[in-house]
Amino acid sequence: MSAMHWGLLVVGLFGLLTSSAFLVMVLMGAWRFRRDAMRENVRLGERPELLPAISLFKPLHGDEVGLESNLRSFFEQDYLQHAAAAGIATSENGVSRVELLFCARSESDEGLEIARRVAAEYPEITARFVTSGSPWAANAKVCSLAAMAKVATHDLWAISDSDVRVTPDYLRRMVLPFADEAVGCATCLYRGVVLKGGLWSQLEAVGMTIEMSSGICADSLVEPIEFALGPTMVTRRERVEEIGGFESLAEYCADDFVLGNRIAKNGHKVVLSGHAIDHMVLQADFVESMRHQVRWMKSTRFSRPKGHLGTGLTFGVPFGVMAWAGALMLGMPVLGWCALVGSVLGRMLQAFVVGRYVVRERRIGAAMILFPLRDLIGALIWALSYASNRIQWRGEVYELVDGGRMRRTVEGRAPLATNLFASDHERR
Repeated sequence: MSAMHWGLLVVGLFGLLTSSAFLVMVLMGAWRFRRDAMRENVRLGERPELLPAISLFKPLHGDEVGLESNLRSFFEQDYLQHAAAAGIATSENGVSRVELLFCARSESDEGLEIARRVAAEYPEITARFVTSGSPWAANAKVCSLAAMAKVATHDLWAISDSDVRVTPDYLRRMVLPFADEAVGCATCLYRGVVLKGGLWSQLEAVGMTIEMSSGICADSLVEPIEFALGPTMVTRRERVEEIGGFESLAEYCADDFVLGNRIAKNGHKVVLSGHAIDHMVLQADFVESMRHQVRWMKSTRFSRPKGHLGTGLTFGVPFGVMAWAGALMLGMPVLGWCALVGSVLGRMLQAFVVGRYVVRERRIGAAMILFPLRDLIGALIWALSYASNRIQWRGEVYELVDGGRMRRTVEGRAPLATNLFASDHERR
C-alpha cells in the first residue's frame, strides 16, 4: 500500500508543479492583457474615431431567459451618436451605419418575434429579419449565418450569440483593430452571468469567467491567437469569402474556432480585444450544466487536441488533494496540508487577478471562493471529455471526428444514459 501512497504524493506534487507553472503564465498573460487593454482605451479616445459601417449578425432559435434585454443592448450602442458627432453620415441609401440582422428557422419563431418587438422601439436603426428554413447541415447556427450573409449590406460583420449582453461602447471597441488592414478577425473574452439556478450555474459561470480566460492569457504568451470565440467575432466580408463562406463551416461543432483559425492560416491577424462582455448562463441544474460543459470540452478536444491534452496538467486543486491524501497516509501531515492549502490559495489568486484585471468580474469575492471548487470539478469534466466522441445536437446523435467535424451516427433521440453527458440542446 505504501507504493500507492507514494504514487499519490509524487503525482500530486508533480501536478502542483505543472499547475503552478501554468499559474505563473496566467499572471504574466493577465499583466500583458491589461497593458494592451489600457492602450486600447487610449486609442478609443483618439480622433478621428474609427466608425466603419457594420452589419451585426444575430442567429436566434426560440425564446430564452433574458433574450429581450440581451437584444436591446445591441440596439442601444452609442455608435451612431459618435458618428454624428464626428460628422459621419449615420445612414446611406436608407440603411443605417449599424445594421442588425436576425435569423431564425421560421417566421413564427418566438425569438424572431421578440427581436421584431425590440427593433420597433429603435426606428433609426436598420433591422432585417430572415429565415433559414430547416437546417441543411449539422450546425444550425452556421445555416443562419449563411442566410444573413446573403442580405448583409455592409462589408464589416459582427457575429454574436443570442445569450450575450453588451455595454453601449461594445461596437466601437470591437472595430478598433480594423484600422490595421492586416487584421482579419477580432474576438473578445466574456464573463459568465447567472440568470437562473444555484450552485451549479454559479460554478459554470466562474468556469467561463476565470478558467477559459486564464487559458487564453497563458496561451497568448506561447503563440499568437489563431481562433475566435463564438460570443463575439468581428470580421470582413472578404475574409469569410476567402475561406469558402460560412457554408464551409457547416459541418463543424466549433464553428467559431474554425472561422478564426482559417482566417489566421490565410495570413491575417486575429486580435483579442481588451473588451469583455456578459455571457448568460442558461443551464440551471446539475445535469444541464454538465451536459453543456462536457460538450464544450469535447469540442475543444477535437479542435485543439494537443492543447486540450495539456489542460489536464493545469488544474491545481485536484493535484493538491492527491498530494494531501498521499502525505497524510505516509505520516507527513505538514506537507499534505501545505500542498492542499497552497493549491486552493493559488486558484484564489488566479481568480482575483483574472477576474479583476482581465474580465473585470463584478462579483470578485464570489469568484475567488468558488473557483477552487470549480477547478476540482473542471478536472472531472476534462476527463469526461475523453469518455466518448459523441454529442447530442438538436436531439440527434453525432460523432465528432478529426478537426471537430460532426458525423451523424444514429437517427432519433439519444438514450438517457447517453443524454447525461452528451450535449446541451443547441439553441440557435
